[in-house]
Amino acid sequence: MAGRGRVSGSGVVALCLLFVSLVACGGRSAADGAAADVQRTLHRRAAAVLDRDRAAFERTGAPSWFGNLAAVPLAHWSYRLTALHRTGDRATADAELRYRLEGYDHAPVTVGRTLGLSRQDDGRWYVDSDRPARKSAQQLWDQGEVLVVRGAHSLVMGVGQSREALRGYADLADRAVPAVSGAWGTRWPRRVVVLVPGSLEAMARLLGSPASSYRGIAAVTTGETGAPARAPADRITVNPDAYGLLGPLGRQVVLTHETTHVATRADTNAATPMWLSEGYADWVGYRGSGRTPAQTAPELARAVREGRVPDRLPDDEDFGFSGDASRLARAYESGWTACRLIAERWGEAGLGEFYRAVGAHGKRAGAVREAMRTVLGTTPEEFTAQWRDHLRDRLG
Repeated sequence: MAGRGRVSGSGVVALCLLFVSLVACGGRSAADGAAADVQRTLHRRAAAVLDRDRAAFERTGAPSWFGNLAAVPLAHWSYRLTALHRTGDRATADAELRYRLEGYDHAPVTVGRTLGLSRQDDGRWYVDSDRPARKSAQQLWDQGEVLVVRGAHSLVMGVGQSREALRGYADLADRAVPAVSGAWGTRWPRRVVVLVPGSLEAMARLLGSPASSYRGIAAVTTGETGAPARAPADRITVNPDAYGLLGPLGRQVVLTHETTHVATRADTNAATPMWLSEGYADWVGYRGSGRTPAQTAPELARAVREGRVPDRLPDDEDFGFSGDASRLARAYESGWTACRLIAERWGEAGLGEFYRAVGAHGKRAGAVREAMRTVLGTTPEEFTAQWRDHLRDRLG
């Protein structure tokens, strides 16, 4: 009789047979084996995308959006399987897609994807569907064939747009980049990526938010605030519905404004109030335009003429799109006039130094007060009083 703690040879065989569906005796679990097989399929799929090899891609799964990527300049594309939910020869996989745009992204963009798979007769797993994960935004190629136009300082990618229209965006972006450098300096990448979807609804799907959040907003810049030098490039995503209503000056101001957000991103963080980040971007956008304060800030000018001079600079909440377009306009115009006042009294260099000093504080509490003390030699209370006088003088 076998002693305690020992199992006979025949007992080992019996145990292996009993649990063979879960554990390969002396080897890996069946679940681990399936996951490894799926990961290999995803490696082959990623290699096919980078090699532009449609036949190899189709051997891993349905063609899906492969053709939509043909013009997109990719330097990296990979999948990392994070979970596998298998039922027999069918499975659903959660994965991280990491991709990098050649010449623009210093690090890969990471997005969540959900893949439907089936196991074929040869034992390989085949991708039947590849879509954004739940709560993850679409990518541009999920929406259709991507057209690409390169500018001197820009990469413009669009779906549902003509090449001529995309060239117009590239021309505006190419003028925006040196304009921003002239105000902020040249210590930023000095390149921008512009995404132009086919509609407001398509824009919202790229940003993962309801379309109502962007109605009336011409463009949005997304990126990591306070980002290190090696990070994915910010994306300027255009709302073609609102952008199409603007005149030539308005379109240039919008692209310059958004490009300013790209340039200032490393110095923008939780310490930076929106009146400063949005006001500075508008100040750069309108810099050199020749427009008067009343022309640039019509809603605020109307309020001042009616005796409704703001008693404070706008809070972050004032920049939320609540359906009151006038309130939102006054918030942006208030930020612009505050930055304009700093540039007039302390110089353009002083405005840039103030912006950087606020961001260097790292946290909101005390950031503006400390930067006003060290850079401008004033206090928020004194500055607010000066700003209100400035509004009465320039807009009254």
